[in-house]
Amino acid sequence: MSVIFDTRGRGLAEGVAAAVAALSRGELVAMPTETVYGLAADATNGEAVARIYAAKGRPRFNPLIAHLPGITEAERLVVLGGEARALAERFWPGPLTLVLPKREGAPVADLVTAGLDTLAIRVPAHPVARALLTAFGRPVAAPSANRSGHVSPTRAAHVADDLGDRVAVILNAGPTAVGVESTIVGWDRGAPVLLRPGGLARAEIEAVLGRPLGTIEGDATRPLAPGMLASHYAPAAAVRLNAAEVREGEALLAFGPILPADAGRAAAVVNLSARGDLIEAAARLFAALRELDGKAATIAVMPVPGEGLGEAINDRLARAAAPRS
Repeated sequence: MSVIFDTRGRGLAEGVAAAVAALSRGELVAMPTETVYGLAADATNGEAVARIYAAKGRPRFNPLIAHLPGITEAERLVVLGGEARALAERFWPGPLTLVLPKREGAPVADLVTAGLDTLAIRVPAHPVARALLTAFGRPVAAPSANRSGHVSPTRAAHVADDLGDRVAVILNAGPTAVGVESTIVGWDRGAPVLLRPGGLARAEIEAVLGRPLGTIEGDATRPLAPGMLASHYAPAAAVRLNAAEVREGEALLAFGPILPADAGRAAAVVNLSARGDLIEAAARLFAALRELDGKAATIAVMPVPGEGLGEAINDRLARAAAPRS
C-alpha cells in the first residue's frame, strides 16, 4: 500500500526522507512537479527503472526524462552546447526538457535512454521535487505517474487511482500549477527542433534562440523523446475535437462561453476556462478529462486557440483523440 505524505504542512521533511529511503531501495515514488506528478526511480539503477515501465505498462522503446537539481548536475550527464546552455540558464528550473548527447560513462541506466545516444534532462521548479532531488543526490527518472497512454496526473489522487500500491510513497502537494508536461527541445544536424510542445511556449524559446524551432518526424516504434507516441494522454471515452455543437448525450469539454442549448444537451460539462485563459485551461486539462471520463461514451471538445500554451493543449487533445492500438 502506498504511503501518502501531505507536503503542504509539516509533513515535507518526513515525506522527503521516506521518499529518499524508498528510492535508495529501488522502489518507486510519486513526486509533484510544476507540470504533472512524476513516477520517480533512481536513474542509475536499471532494476528500479524497469519497475517504472512495469508499473505504467510503458513500452520500453519510449525513453524517460532524467530530473536533476541544477545545471551543474546536468553537465555530468550530457554535453551542454551553446544554445542548450542559453535555454537552461534562462528557463531552468522550469517546464523545459532538453534532449542532448549523453556523456560517455554517464551513470544512467540504459533503459532511461531506450538505447539512444541522447538523454532527456530537466530541472523542475516545484519546491517538493527540488527538495527530493537535492536530498537524494542522484538523477531521478520520472515520467508521468499514470498508466501508459492514460490521462496524466495533476493531483496525488490521480496517481493513487491509476497506480495504487505499485508506488511506495506519494508526495501530495495539491494540484500542479502548469498542468501539461514540459516542452521538449532537441537538436537535429545542429538545428533546434520542438519534439513536444508543453508548459513553456514556443515563442519564449525562440526569443532566446533568435531563430525558429524546427520540427522532426518521429518514428512510432522509436520515439526520440517522451510524449511522441500518436495515441497518448487518452481517457477511456472517445474524444471528438473542434466540436461546433454538442450531440445528445455527449460530455462537453468547453473553452470560453457555452451556448445554453449545448449545455442542455450535454451529459456533463467542464469548462477549461470560461474567460478563455489558456494558462488556466492548461492547468485544468488533464483533471477535466478525468472528470468527464465515464460520464459519456464521447467527449466533445470545443476549439482551443493554437497560440502560446494552446499549442500544447491541442497537442495533448489530438493524441487523446488518436486511434488506439
